[in-house]
Amino acid sequence: MSRLTGVGVSSGRASGPVARVADPLPEPSATPAPTDPAADAARIRPAAEAVAERLFERATRVEGDAKAVLETTAAMALDPALISQAEQLVTGRSMPAPRAVFEAANGFAEALSAAGGYMAERARDVQDVRDRIIAGLHGVTPPGVPELQQPSVLLARDLAPADTADLDPSLVLALVTEEGGPTSHTAILARALGIPAVVAVRGVLGVPGVAGAIVDGDSGEVETSEEAVPAQAAERAVAKEWNGVGETADGKPIKVVANVGSGADARAAVAAGAQGVGLFRTEFCYLGASEEPAVETQRSAYHEVIAPFAGKPVIVRTLDAGADKPLAFLDMGVEPNPALGVRGLRVAFDRPDVLERQLEAIAAAAADSGAEVSVMAPMVATADEAAWFAARVRAAGLARAGVMIEIPAAALSAAEILGAVDFVSIGTNDLAQYVFAADRQAGALAELNDPWQPALLRLIAMIGRAGRELDKPVGVCGEAASDPLLAGVFAGLGVTSLSMAAAAVPAVGAALAEHSLATFEQAAEAALATATPARAREAVRTVLA
Repeated sequence: MSRLTGVGVSSGRASGPVARVADPLPEPSATPAPTDPAADAARIRPAAEAVAERLFERATRVEGDAKAVLETTAAMALDPALISQAEQLVTGRSMPAPRAVFEAANGFAEALSAAGGYMAERARDVQDVRDRIIAGLHGVTPPGVPELQQPSVLLARDLAPADTADLDPSLVLALVTEEGGPTSHTAILARALGIPAVVAVRGVLGVPGVAGAIVDGDSGEVETSEEAVPAQAAERAVAKEWNGVGETADGKPIKVVANVGSGADARAAVAAGAQGVGLFRTEFCYLGASEEPAVETQRSAYHEVIAPFAGKPVIVRTLDAGADKPLAFLDMGVEPNPALGVRGLRVAFDRPDVLERQLEAIAAAAADSGAEVSVMAPMVATADEAAWFAARVRAAGLARAGVMIEIPAAALSAAEILGAVDFVSIGTNDLAQYVFAADRQAGALAELNDPWQPALLRLIAMIGRAGRELDKPVGVCGEAASDPLLAGVFAGLGVTSLSMAAAAVPAVGAALAEHSLATFEQAAEAALATATPARAREAVRTVLA
C-alpha cells in the first residue's frame, strides 16, 4: 500500500477498485494550416452545439443545483463570443479548428482566473467546454468520468462541475483529486451527495499500478494498492428531512440562505428551499464588458436574480473588481502585488460614480422585486471605510448596509465596523487565504485554506462575539458554510446566518436542527481548543455524537 495525504472535504471512509478520470486531450497542434479555412471554421459551431445538446440532455435527468450546473456549462458551449473568436482565428490566421477553439477558450479562462475568487473557479468550466468541443472536432470521446460498470473510487487530476453534477452515488464510492481545494466544486458536491472525498492529494496520479484505494474523507488519508480492494461504501447517515426553517433544536434562528451569481443559481436556490440569498455576486453583469453597463441594463440583470425571492432577504454584494480582477472599463493599470492592491470597495474610492450607478440599479431592482434587499461591500479593512460605504447605500434609498469581513484587520476591528453598519458577512475563502498568506487557488497550499483551521475559527469567534455584544447579525458566505458539521460550530461561535451553494442547503438546515445552541457552543469551544484541523473535526464530532 502507498499512503498519501490531502485535504478531506467530505466525511466518510470508503474503499474499492479505482476508475481513473481521463485527463484532457493533448494540446492541439497549430499546424498544418487548413486547406479550406472557411470550411474548417464552419465545423466549430456544430461541434459546440453538439456538446451543448448532450449537456442539456443530461440536465433533463436531474434537478436543482445539478441541473443548473449542466445548463450553465451547456450555455458556455454556445457562447457566441467564444465561437466567433475561434472561427476568426481559423479564417483570419489559418489556424486549425481544434487549435482555434483551444486559443479562444484559453483567453476566456485566463480572464476568469485573473478575476480571482468565484470567477476564477469558473475557469475550470471553460476549460471543460474547450476540451469537449475539441474532442468533437477530432471525433473522439470527450474526457471526463468514464461509464462505471461497478462501484468504484474515482481518481482524477480535477473534476469539472459538469463531470460531478450527475454522478451516481450508488456507483461512486469516493472521490480523490490531485488538484483542487476545500472550496472547489468537487468538495461542495461531494458533501451534498454524501460521498467521501479528499482533494489536493499531491502525487497520487504518479503512483504506478494503482488498482484499488481506501479513502478517508475525515483524516484526508488515501491508501492506494496494486492489488484489488473490496468495494465498501461509506456508511451514509440517513438523510433527515428539513422543514425549511433554519433554527437549532431549541429554536434559535440561524438563516440558511444561498450564494448566487445568475438567474439559474437563483432558481436552483429556490428549488433547494433556501430562505433567501446571503451573497448575490454581481460581477456577472460586468464580466467582459468593454464599457460600464448602463443603469437600466444592470437593473434588469439584477431583477432576474432577485425576483424569485419576493418577501425574502437578499444580500447584494457590490462590484468586487480591481487590479487582480480586471475590467476593461475601469482601466486600473498594473500593480506589483494585485492581491493586496486596489480591489473591491477600494475601486469605489477612486471611482465613486461607478458605485453610485450600481446602487441606483440595485435600488430600482429591489423596488420591482418585492424582496428585502440589503447591500454589502467587499474588501473592507476599517470602520471608516465601512461608514463611508453605509452613507452611500442609505443615500441611494436602500435601508440596510453591511460589509464583508475577509481581511484580518476587519476581523480584529469587528466591533467598530459593526458600529458603522447593520450587519457583516464573513467571506471565509478570502479570510483564510489572507490569514495564512496562502493563495486559495494553489493546490499545494490547500491544507492552509482548510476552513477547520483553528486560527481561522478563532478570528470568526471574535467577530461572532462582537455581533452578540452589539446585537447585530453576523453571516458566513464562504463555502465553509456548506459543511453541515462546521455549520453547527459557526452557530456556536455567534453566526446568525449561513449562505452556501444551493445543493448544500437541505443538509445544513437539517444539521442545525439536530442540536441545541448550547451544544453547538460546547462544540465550538472544543474546536477552538485544538491545534490542527483534523483535531478540530474530531473534537466536534465527539461533542455532537
